[in-house]
Amino acid sequence: MVPDVSTGSDSRGLIVYLFGPGRRDEHTDPHIVAAWDMAGAPDPGRDPAATYTQLAQRLDTHVDLRTRELGGKKPPQHVWHCPVRTAPGDRYLTDAEWAEVARRIVHATGIAPEGDDKACRWIAVRHANDHIHLMATTVRADGRRPRTHRDGQRAQAECRKIEAEFGLRRLKSGDLTAPPTPTGAERAKAERQGQTVTARHWLREQAYAVAAAVHNEADYFTVLQSLGIKVKTRIGPETGDVIGYSLAAPGDTNAAGEPVWYGGSKLAPDLSINRLRERLPDQEVADHPRYAADPAAPWRHTTIAIHTAHTVLDSGDDAAVQGHLAAFGDALYNIASATTGPHRAELQAAAMAFNRARRSATRADHQAATALRKAAKELAYASNEPGGLAIALLFATVHLARAAAKWHEQRGHEQQAAAAEEAFRHLQAGYQQAAPPVLADLARRAPRAATAHRFAQDVRAALPDHADRILADPTWTALTTTLAQAETAGRNPRRLLAEVGAQRELDSAEHPAEVLNWRITAQPNRRTQAARSRSATSGMSSVSATLRPPATPVATRPEERSRHR
Repeated sequence: MVPDVSTGSDSRGLIVYLFGPGRRDEHTDPHIVAAWDMAGAPDPGRDPAATYTQLAQRLDTHVDLRTRELGGKKPPQHVWHCPVRTAPGDRYLTDAEWAEVARRIVHATGIAPEGDDKACRWIAVRHANDHIHLMATTVRADGRRPRTHRDGQRAQAECRKIEAEFGLRRLKSGDLTAPPTPTGAERAKAERQGQTVTARHWLREQAYAVAAAVHNEADYFTVLQSLGIKVKTRIGPETGDVIGYSLAAPGDTNAAGEPVWYGGSKLAPDLSINRLRERLPDQEVADHPRYAADPAAPWRHTTIAIHTAHTVLDSGDDAAVQGHLAAFGDALYNIASATTGPHRAELQAAAMAFNRARRSATRADHQAATALRKAAKELAYASNEPGGLAIALLFATVHLARAAAKWHEQRGHEQQAAAAEEAFRHLQAGYQQAAPPVLADLARRAPRAATAHRFAQDVRAALPDHADRILADPTWTALTTTLAQAETAGRNPRRLLAEVGAQRELDSAEHPAEVLNWRITAQPNRRTQAARSRSATSGMSSVSATLRPPATPVATRPEERSRHR
């Protein structure tokens, strides 16, 4: 059950909408199911003699009194509006049940506490099977305004109780960090235009994808504009600095043909200009990762940084963890952008799902996650996708998403835990699509039996507590190939096994050989790195960096594809 509190100043306009046919003639049998006084509330839906004006006048009685006291000036935002909708699949409630829901919510939010004869006047209108609209005028009979602080949160809490008592689907409790929900009008507009998502949703995904890839605020706005998105900044009168911004999707206009603007914070709390600046520090062009000597470096750096983030989740430093989860959200966008193959769709879905898990009421320490964020930005400019290393990175994301879900769950962050779990499922599906061919290829190139036997001895010496499970793992043959490659590159297999085995526990691993295989794949070869570094130093005397937008933005709208194809 979802309540959505808002305020306005036009009581009659809202009444006309509630009792009217709706924007698409979707309203059926509009009528009042509960009110401050059922006998005194004219019902334009059931009483032919009742009019919208009569109902508005009865609701506004105390507002009009207060207006006269204020010298003809109406109190600001005196109309309180709260649609309450059951979840898809829930049974339809009766009018009597909706009446109880209405009375409990106006009591919980402070609009009309039970037994308060001076409370605000309110009505509950039902014009569809699955929801009602609560409307109130927020001036009490004694002329005071009601105490509605945190009314949205209190309405949510009451709805959780109602769900349990009425046998409805139990939704997750929020913490006021969720992005604004698209309105019914926005959803209807998207349907009319044949869009799968609303303009608000599309802009939010583009903003996240661009913020994940760019290095500073100026580039953020530049790349958004390159995607056809209109950008409007708000300048401070004293400092001349940007203090806010709004975005408009291509072709999204109102009835007057003007762009429909959405402020950054109205897309998501962490897309406000201040939150963006916390994680978009300027970086020198000379350090641009596109010119790294090792093309595989961005993939390896991100994999190692994600392993580090996994360790941070066990540290007890919640601010640092929240910073790493925000950076991981950026990483998922860039991994999806840099990935090719059919599993890319799963990675894009994981990035979108994890957005709800990347923020909570815990304030993030973004500085603590600098290494992960920097590594993730390298992927936005990666020129290739190294097979085994890309799978190792994907494998690491699967385990970090699952750990993030557990971390949120332990702290009672229900919505974030559910979002991280959804991202985990998408990442796991992507891994299951991408990994088998790579593992099969490694198994086909397995070393001779004598070499494999020697590696088995190394496993028993380096990881005696896990040796039997590792050697019985179906991916053991693939691991022997990876060990042979590492040995050819100058690594000591036994020492390498002990090193990667100590990174994290193996007891919970269903396939320990598979875990070791991807950990070894992600390990840098310092000898090879040194040689490439010397080569790069001699060949990089002068470069000129130019920023490119992230490849194939997420959730592209149809008109955008045709414009930028």
